[in-house]
Amino acid sequence: MELINNIAKAHGGVSVFGGVGERTREGNDLYMETKESGVSNEENIAESKVALVYGQMNEPPGARMRVGLTDLTMAEYFRDVNEQDVLLFIDKIFRFVHAGSEVSALLGRMPSVVGYQPILSTEMGSLQERITSTKEGSITSIEAVYVPADDLTDPAPATTFGHLDATTVLSRGLAAKSIYPAVDLLDSTSTMLQPRIVGEEHYETAQRVKQTLRRYKELLVIISILGLDEPSEDDRLIIAGAQKVERFQSHTYFCGRSIYRFPRKICWCSRNNLRDNDK
Repeated sequence: MELINNIAKAHGGVSVFGGVGERTREGNDLYMETKESGVSNEENIAESKVALVYGQMNEPPGARMRVGLTDLTMAEYFRDVNEQDVLLFIDKIFRFVHAGSEVSALLGRMPSVVGYQPILSTEMGSLQERITSTKEGSITSIEAVYVPADDLTDPAPATTFGHLDATTVLSRGLAAKSIYPAVDLLDSTSTMLQPRIVGEEHYETAQRVKQTLRRYKELLVIISILGLDEPSEDDRLIIAGAQKVERFQSHTYFCGRSIYRFPRKICWCSRNNLRDNDK
């Protein structure tokens, strides 16, 4: 909901949400939140900035599987006909794969590794390769990936990751510290983080931040064994800097405005901000 609100109000774009095997309650909650925030307008559909497509958990596997393709077709309409930039959500892409495996079993196909359908790569490619930009507009997808038993080598997530330009890994440890979004900067990756794309200064800053967090992670192990007095003065500076980075990456949410005591604002990060935090 946070990203849907931001893309609509801060950038003037449109969002398409595809709930593949979504729970009825969760789908209804999201719909009500879009109405409350103003991005969905029942009285004037033309003013709405979001389209919701659901294939609920109790639906047949064929219906659940088609949801991912249906919301992508709607996104292509906004891109090609309305010439808009579209933010596409698929929640979850694993349920799309699972629905495909059920359809494959009903058709009597021989299962492949771990019981998945033999045409897993083909079905995934037919979906992912349509997510692209044209002269008229662009489609940027955000896909929730469930990793069975935290096994990244499972065919479903492994096939999905092969089509993604970036992966954002959420950390249970950061969530336990009440740091949201709980993004693990060390495990998350992006093909866009290159000097020729983001610039030398941005790239070097990102590498220094990762180096600091990596050392901070090592020091936490030492502290847990030997105590807080063991690290040197330089290591303590690294710990303090890493903790500042963790707090810096967290922010208030529009969707959580009812529990915050101060108003939520959109802040733009400039190069001067990066220099100040680096110091």
